[in-house]
Amino acid sequence: MYTARFFSTQLGRAALISIAAMAALNLAVLTRPATLAASAAAPQVVTSSAAVTGEFA
Repeated sequence: MYTARFFSTQLGRAALISIAAMAALNLAVLTRPATLAASAAAPQVVTSSAAVTGEFA
């Protein structure tokens, strides 16, 4: 089987290590608390009347 021969080469082993590293990083991100992910993805925007009207504060 061609796939087995590929993964027995140095390039194939490097590909397996890369796939395992990506899976580990995805697992780490998915298991983070949702509050940290939400605060990083959507920062709070504070508006003021000066910002809306174009005046200097």
